[in-house]
Amino acid sequence: KRIYLIAATIFYYDQTQKVVDLHGDIPWSEAGLLSTNGGNYQVSYPKYDDAATIYTKMLDDLKAFADELNTITVSTGVAASLQTQDYINNGNLTKWKKYCNSLRVKLLTRVSGVTSFQSRYTSEMAQITGSAATYPVVAANSENMKVNVYNLTTSINSSDFYSGLIGWGGNDVANKVMIDTMKNNADPRLRAMFQPGASAGTTYAGLDPMLDGTAQLALINGGTLSRYNFSSISKNKYLPGMLINAAEVSFLLAEYYLKAGNDAAAKTAYENGIGYSIDYYFSLRAISDNSESPALVPTDNTEKTAYINSNGIKWGNATTTAAKMKLIAIQKWTNYSVLQPLESWAEIRRTKLPVLNFQVDNTNAQTLPPVRWFYPSSENTYNTTNYQAVSAKDKLTTKIFWDVN
Repeated sequence: KRIYLIAATIFYYDQTQKVVDLHGDIPWSEAGLLSTNGGNYQVSYPKYDDAATIYTKMLDDLKAFADELNTITVSTGVAASLQTQDYINNGNLTKWKKYCNSLRVKLLTRVSGVTSFQSRYTSEMAQITGSAATYPVVAANSENMKVNVYNLTTSINSSDFYSGLIGWGGNDVANKVMIDTMKNNADPRLRAMFQPGASAGTTYAGLDPMLDGTAQLALINGGTLSRYNFSSISKNKYLPGMLINAAEVSFLLAEYYLKAGNDAAAKTAYENGIGYSIDYYFSLRAISDNSESPALVPTDNTEKTAYINSNGIKWGNATTTAAKMKLIAIQKWTNYSVLQPLESWAEIRRTKLPVLNFQVDNTNAQTLPPVRWFYPSSENTYNTTNYQAVSAKDKLTTKIFWDVN
């Protein structure tokens, strides 16, 4: 039954990474031990683990899992039960290998700018990219790591996604930078990801965050701003819970190849990522139960090729490493969009790309978007002693350790 522990830990580390990237140091190695400690609350309040130490532990274990998954033996009975109990990969060990190694790519890239991790990044990425059979990664949309929705009567569904998206009012309107970038380069994803506003005819338009609040609210209420496509995204109750997809992995690999001086491999990974992303967003409409939005005109290889070769997207038009990093970042940001917001925010903080502008809010102590989240107030209330040890870091301006640019 070892496979259960390996698979569960891979998923657990994926979720751990997200929480570390929000807060930095977190209660981790000593968390969740109340039962182990016989119900003794006083000895069960967990210390906060250093964020970089957590990343090191996860990378160590994931590397070991990647090797073990190549030799593990699973009995027929356990394999059969895993197929029904594993709602991510249905007991497919090859997919768990790809999840493990793709997560390694993500974590390694996240810490690649930290001096103490740079050697590890270089050596382990070289090992992964140089040994595809031994360390496979997600390399097709059919291999995406996700939780599918099969039955809307179960608790695994996306029925609340739309209400969550619009919960603060106007959050489902399109961003001007993303819309303009898509329009300027005839991005096929535009019609799959967004739809024109109710009063906009066929015109796509995004909200400019540099406008004052009154102007923004007038635009939001005016019906001219594009919104996330109802049928493909915001009201799609069969929207899968995306963990890692082929486009994301390709863009991370493109960055590695670029840094390693392999421009040809970087170009291929970059262009593959674009193709995967386009196909992914069009596939969401195919599984949707919603038909409020107009029928989606399919894309084809001709349109995708034209987009890849458009002036603002074409790899060859970028003549410096910095310019090529910008191309990768824009595509990664577009692919993450509203469906993987935590990964998007982490990558924007790490790379400082794409460059986004925001209103300076002089009425608030935090005048610009934060670089981390506060700890929950319950930590200070219930885990007081351990919280006090990290309270000096509990500021919106405290960077996560990998945020070094």
